[in-house]
Amino acid sequence: MTAAKPVRLFLVDDHPLVRDGLRARLGTMPGLEIVGEAGSAAEALAQVEALRPDLMLVDVGMKDMNGIELAALLLQQPEPPHVVMLSMYDNPEYVQRALQAGAHGYVLKDAPASEIVAAIEAVSAGGTFLSPAVSKKLFRNQSARPLLTPREAEILTALGRGESSKQIARSLGLSVRTVDAHRQSIKRRLGIDGQAELIKYAVEHTRQFGGG
Repeated sequence: MTAAKPVRLFLVDDHPLVRDGLRARLGTMPGLEIVGEAGSAAEALAQVEALRPDLMLVDVGMKDMNGIELAALLLQQPEPPHVVMLSMYDNPEYVQRALQAGAHGYVLKDAPASEIVAAIEAVSAGGTFLSPAVSKKLFRNQSARPLLTPREAEILTALGRGESSKQIARSLGLSVRTVDAHRQSIKRRLGIDGQAELIKYAVEHTRQFGGG
């Protein structure tokens, strides 16, 4: 990471050994400063306002309050941090709930360290990140529509039919700039990087779900 100002990271997991492992993996990462940690959602909420982390790695399966509920509360903070969920579960329902709660990333606990680093870098830069194994399972088994607004789903379907931004804008009564903004939002929500990948996914989605 090359940012002049280090990313302030906070760890939340109810297993001390997991936190120790994360500190060991991430503590020497350039451009990253681990500013705190907590073993429960209550501990995290008590510290977050004072420490003001930029990003939080949050365990999904905690006892007092699960990480998805914590993510929703964190986003109500005056200066909300970005949240990346850490989980043992690749269940699409958990992933969808996490994203709907406002999480920017979802990484499996058994993923290699490089994947966690990639998630931190992507989310810190304003993007989203899903573990590849999670992404494949989510998009293979589920419609993207629960992750998208109705307008975004409409635009995704039109992209899958091969329509350009100009054609979509004309048919929906929108400006080309608005359509392009929706395309960027769709990519963020689905964890997609490039335009080619977006079109490929749109075509597969349209075929799988009948274009409507």
